[in-house]
Amino acid sequence: MRIIGGKFKGRRFEPPFANWPTRPTTDLAREALFNILTHLIDFESVKMLDLFGGTGCHCYEFISRGCTDTTYVDKFPGCVRFVRQMALQLGIEPYLKIYQMDVFRFILFTSDQYDYIFAGPPYNLPALETLPDKILKANILKPGGILVLEHNPQRDFSYHPRLTDVRRYGQTYFSFFRGEQISSSF
Repeated sequence: MRIIGGKFKGRRFEPPFANWPTRPTTDLAREALFNILTHLIDFESVKMLDLFGGTGCHCYEFISRGCTDTTYVDKFPGCVRFVRQMALQLGIEPYLKIYQMDVFRFILFTSDQYDYIFAGPPYNLPALETLPDKILKANILKPGGILVLEHNPQRDFSYHPRLTDVRRYGQTYFSFFRGEQISSSF
């Protein structure tokens, strides 16, 4: 695996995948996603959350591009250990908060709001269809913020009122949702 852009561009790392319950986003799909995000996000001012964080790739990409406020959540101890080691190796500990806990508990636990949330759950997660609504109803996505959900072709969110875009890269789909805008009245 490699970091696609920013100051760590080209940096390769090898997670010890043996017995990990993860499915990392491919470099090709991640590169395509970050090409889109480059036009939507000011990486240096955004506060981001990575749910089902796995190897931590999304956090590394954001920090590599200048983000100083990233949060990683995964319940698998092996993944969390690896991300802590990578944070030390890259010298990014001040920019990365790491939580080893169930994502659904974290959504209820946190009082923070984020400009960007990435969720890359296991494709067979039984509650995957409910994830966008749980995130949006928990009020953890800032108004106008972006939620990107990675999923496979067997999931369809076209019915969702907050869905703004869907991008497909092989068997990887990214569904984009927007946080509700606050209307101002004078």
